[in-house]
Amino acid sequence: MPTYIIFDLEFMVVRKHQHLADIIEIGAIKMTEQEGTLVMTDVFQSYVKPSRQYKLTPETTPFTGITQDQVDQAPSFPEALKAFQEWIGEAPYYLCAWGMDDKYQFIQHCRYHQISLDWLQNYNDLQLAFTRLHQSDHRQRIGLKRALDLLQLPFIGEPHRATDDAYNTAKVFLSIFPNIQLVTNNAAEDQLYVSEMVYSTGSEENHPFSKLAEMLGMAQ
Repeated sequence: MPTYIIFDLEFMVVRKHQHLADIIEIGAIKMTEQEGTLVMTDVFQSYVKPSRQYKLTPETTPFTGITQDQVDQAPSFPEALKAFQEWIGEAPYYLCAWGMDDKYQFIQHCRYHQISLDWLQNYNDLQLAFTRLHQSDHRQRIGLKRALDLLQLPFIGEPHRATDDAYNTAKVFLSIFPNIQLVTNNAAEDQLYVSEMVYSTGSEENHPFSKLAEMLGMAQ
């Protein structure tokens, strides 16, 4: 039986979007089927020491709650990724996250550190899957907070903390699992992957990046 890895990444907040933001936290929930029921079986969390800009930007801690001391004592990205891969284990697995940006960030960080992408396989965008189930216009994606509201589920924990976001994403995954078809793929075989992070301008209060947009002076 496959394992389902529901994960989330947190990044350093940067103003210049052409610069890759360092991953500073990896959080994940492991789910497996037991007696025909999908259950959460394990949790992974690791802070990550930035690779390019060692000092956190002033916006990062207010947005994520992650402190300079936490990343200073954290493993490097290659070390944290190795621990994550070992935690995933040897069984066949699907990697699932809310949106496509976490996949893009993993690809860019692995390329920067010259790490094989073979492990980045069977990635599924749960935000797209949920949006397709709940509205006809797939271009306007549903944010995680709104998805939970539609399912009448509370957000547990703190937003923009990797493990908490992964846990709440896993709750959404659990609710839609019977109604979606997961895809198989491998990032090592993908063509050049391009993703653009779009920040809310305040029109969607449930957009996961609306708070960040406000902090950066982008809200109208």
